Amino acid sequence: MEAAFQKKAVEVKIPAGRPSDYFAANVFNREKMFKYLPPDAFARVEESVEKGTPLDLRTADAVAEGLKNWALQNGATHYTHWFHPLTEGTAEKHDTFLDPDGKGGLIEKFSGKLLIQQEPDASSFPSGGIRNTFEARGYTAWDPSSPAFIVGDTLCIPTIFISYTGESLDYKAPLLKALEAVNKAAVDVCRYFNPDVKKVFAYLGWEQEYFLVDEGLYAARPDLLLTGRTLMGHESSKNQQLEDHYFGAIPIRVLGFLKELEIEALKLGIPLKTRHNEVAPNQFEVAPIFGECNLSNDHNLLIMALMRNLARTHGFRVLLHEKPFKGINGSGKHNNWSLGTDTGILLMAPGKTPEDNLRFITFVVNVLKAVYRHNALLKASIASASNAHRLGANEAPPAIISSFLGAQVSAVLDKLEKTDASEVIVAGKQGFRLDIARIPELLLDNTDRNRTSPFAFTGNRFEFRAVGSEANCAASMLVLNAAVAEQLKIFKAEVDTLRTSGKDTYAAIIDVLRKDIKESKAIHFDGNGYSEAWKAEAERRGLDCETSVPLIIDAYLWKSSVQMFESTGVMTHKELEARNEVKWETYTKKVQIEARVLGDLAMNHIIPIATRYQSSLVDNVYKLRDLFTADKAASMSVRNLEIIEDISNHIRVIKEKVDEMVEARKVANRIDSEREKAIAYHDSVFPMLDVIRYHIDKLELIVDDELWTLPKYRELLFIR
Repeated sequence: MEAAFQKKAVEVKIPAGRPSDYFAANVFNREKMFKYLPPDAFARVEESVEKGTPLDLRTADAVAEGLKNWALQNGATHYTHWFHPLTEGTAEKHDTFLDPDGKGGLIEKFSGKLLIQQEPDASSFPSGGIRNTFEARGYTAWDPSSPAFIVGDTLCIPTIFISYTGESLDYKAPLLKALEAVNKAAVDVCRYFNPDVKKVFAYLGWEQEYFLVDEGLYAARPDLLLTGRTLMGHESSKNQQLEDHYFGAIPIRVLGFLKELEIEALKLGIPLKTRHNEVAPNQFEVAPIFGECNLSNDHNLLIMALMRNLARTHGFRVLLHEKPFKGINGSGKHNNWSLGTDTGILLMAPGKTPEDNLRFITFVVNVLKAVYRHNALLKASIASASNAHRLGANEAPPAIISSFLGAQVSAVLDKLEKTDASEVIVAGKQGFRLDIARIPELLLDNTDRNRTSPFAFTGNRFEFRAVGSEANCAASMLVLNAAVAEQLKIFKAEVDTLRTSGKDTYAAIIDVLRKDIKESKAIHFDGNGYSEAWKAEAERRGLDCETSVPLIIDAYLWKSSVQMFESTGVMTHKELEARNEVKWETYTKKVQIEARVLGDLAMNHIIPIATRYQSSLVDNVYKLRDLFTADKAASMSVRNLEIIEDISNHIRVIKEKVDEMVEARKVANRIDSEREKAIAYHDSVFPMLDVIRYHIDKLELIVDDELWTLPKYRELLFIR
């Protein structure tokens, strides 16, 4: 079967010049704005992006005219507001630039009003009850901080998506609020060390893992087609055990796909830097240069869409599901996160002076405290029906949030915790000198990595390793940035209280840091996150160890979470309730679809094939009895009779469990509460999938290969 679907590599047309020559060719960036906008409009847009000042309609009209002219010159015929609904993907509705000219003809027009706002149907997207079918109005509103871009013949304008009553119905709106919250809080703390800091940026560098499969084989697997993962399939005799795929030579066909992906990504201003084979067969990874968090998140959603579209021209399908194949590594999307100032300082990087290192320790400790206080919420931000298959396996961190710091940073924090503020001296500030914070400049190279840590410090950033491959990065990034913003506000209030009582600023900072180091010790773990001992230790430390996705999602509505989101202005209690309804409903529907697909395949494909093979064996037994003596026929039929019995036993269990699964779904579907329904699906329906799969996979090893028409792992997992 494999040979029937193998294709030759597609020849990729390489643009003339160097990649830097066509970088951002399809993006309305600062260079294009400067060329196509009047000077005053350009200046006001710059001010809006840098300071968040609102744009007047006159400026919007000027921007719209410039955008239209640029888009038309580059072959665009349509425009769309491109937004991120609560579906983990993106959405767009295309309109032409054409308008009647009043003389019986048409003319290309685009106004500031159309640029700033449009009105898609809010009731047709997940809203958690905020919008009903008879309350359809919702708005998309332009995000000037993320530049417009052209895909094909369409000008795409990044926007937020909100309801008629103002609640956010997307991921971008709360992400932007979280980024502004962490900006304000971090600037206030930075000014203890440098009064010139005016802005702090959150940075994101994602690492996108994914699988490729041949399109023909994909089409022959209904489970892959409908759920994104294989619901059955015995593992291949050879999979990843030789560790020969990781960083190996990229297959020629895949390289052709990656070349075209990189070219199109660069045209869209996505600075892809890295490509390589991942650990599992057919698994690969791409990663960009770090960027500002909001724009980088847009880029990740774009790259996933590009991958899906371009893969098909090369005879592939992209699998972004976190665990498409059982028995081999799944796919994650490591989110490398940091903070930096407009003065060029990375706040998560140690400096060359004691004062710089105190600032570094200040931000590291505050991040740890935020992660400690909201460890359950951070886990909820990456929890999903698909990511649950991956977490805790050998390729992914456990479903317990902890932070790895490495030996040097751990030693510094341990020493600071045990040192009284009066013994700590900071050079250059009232005669103080902070010897314990003299961290070596080579820290970036000396910091080890810990693959089992969900939230690891890796030199000048934290790496959130638990994010799933098909997730919208904004889900976790808005939680992390909001949590850090809240913690920085608390930290500043505590430091200022000590300063008011007459304490020196640096002594006050050190006192609060010592307290926070002690209080957040539970989150710090540099050991093996896979061990059973750590699970017991984590529970003893009071960390959240819940593994049920519907129950993990509860953390969004904990009192501490609601207070954090509302105090930072990121989301209201009503918005959080609505999002949880969406998350529970999404979980239920994903498990429900998988159960339906598996039940259908089991009853209408697997059992008939197994029965057909069993019938051929029965026929063989009777023919042997006709040809040979009873004793000889019996001895010759022993193995066939055993196989016939095995097939009967597996078929019986499959039929029983499919019937039980159908009944469990019926019971769960009668539950009105989305939360309770999701719990019922998790507890009663989901476990059936593995039981049914076990017996199907046993049949796969028994039934004649010619009869088993579903492509097997050995065919799906090895691209030639």
